[in-house]
Amino acid sequence: MKKKVYIAMSADVIHNGHINIIEQGAKYGDVIIGLLTDEAIATYKRVPLLDYESRKKIFENIKNVSQVVKQDTLDYTKNLKKLKPDYVMHGDDWQKGIQSVVRQKVIDTLKTYGGELIEVPYTKDVSCTDLEQQYRMLTNTPDNRRKKLKKLLALKPYISVMEASNGLTGLIVENAKVEDPETHTVKEFDAMWVSSLCDSTFKGKPDIELVDLTSRINTINEIMEVTTKPIILDGDTGGKQEHFVYNVRTLERLGVSAIIIEDKTGLKKNSLFGTEVKQVLEDPDVFAAKIHAGKQALATRDFLIFARLESLIAGKGVDDAMMRAEKYLDAGADGIMIHSKEKDGKEIQEFMKKFNKKFKDVPVIFVPTTYNQFTESELHEWGANIIIHANHLLRSAYPAMMKTAKTILEHGRSKEADEYCISIKEILTLIPGGK
Repeated sequence: MKKKVYIAMSADVIHNGHINIIEQGAKYGDVIIGLLTDEAIATYKRVPLLDYESRKKIFENIKNVSQVVKQDTLDYTKNLKKLKPDYVMHGDDWQKGIQSVVRQKVIDTLKTYGGELIEVPYTKDVSCTDLEQQYRMLTNTPDNRRKKLKKLLALKPYISVMEASNGLTGLIVENAKVEDPETHTVKEFDAMWVSSLCDSTFKGKPDIELVDLTSRINTINEIMEVTTKPIILDGDTGGKQEHFVYNVRTLERLGVSAIIIEDKTGLKKNSLFGTEVKQVLEDPDVFAAKIHAGKQALATRDFLIFARLESLIAGKGVDDAMMRAEKYLDAGADGIMIHSKEKDGKEIQEFMKKFNKKFKDVPVIFVPTTYNQFTESELHEWGANIIIHANHLLRSAYPAMMKTAKTILEHGRSKEADEYCISIKEILTLIPGGK
């Protein structure tokens, strides 16, 4: 009886390194591919380019692969205990870094029944990450991009979103990564929020719906040209219903994934002013009709319309927010955003207790600008599916730039400002194709 060789893989971009390790494994016995599910991959990096069934079909047709089985977590333990392979094969690149913990669990599990780990030299000059990034840019069509947010909602417990207001901040959101010391996985933002506040402020304009959709679209195109992650647009009030139906078609065609519109009327006042300024709520039936018209105008099911509830901002309370949520969802809204300026988060929690009893599977968005002492995991426990960090790149950029400007004025030269700046070389190589 031939021995069994277990090789775990996630890749949907197959390169010679994958083929090499399969060929090496075949020398020891029948190769079983433990193919990571979409959900498993989404826990430590971006959603795969191809879904599980597509990747499974590819691996089933690769020479020397005798079987493909699901691996639904990064941890091999469950499959190893079930299959008891004689060997586990992996590249030697996982001896350090985020995969070292997974490696140790494999070693410990193999010891329980006498299995053996075989590590082969990692294929040089091949980076799966680089190949995937290149492929993502090549396939970054409006249709592909638009679908991503809906796919993320289905695969991840919650989605982490960061503000992007131009090409540079888009690149930051696209590429920012940190290693989670607890899970030993890489964390990154899942999507981008194109904020009307930030877009207006970067243009030196007040946040009163002064910047029109044509200008907003120019910003979106700047970001889309250099990034691949899904975009959620801050649509303010959505404007007139007759205009809204055309605007959502335009955004859908561009490849935007979602728009959030708020149920206020009249001259817009930023919600974080709360009751310090006059916040006039739209008639809920009128707003519901706008949502319904927008949904009816769409050509696909991929573009999402979220209703932003301003009841708590206007001091109307949780019951008013619940009444409005029901009307908007009945009208076809794909989910709701509940907004609050209170720092303790209590009214959000109160709302979510009532909302969760009636609407269990409806996506809910939080923007915890004022109650940011709570972690994303804690907010998810309350019921958040999408968590938007709405204006932090703008707010951090202004004081940094002002400090540099004042330093140059104070010293009459720029030498002292060097410590606050990245080098010219880094700037030139920051942008793809700049070197």
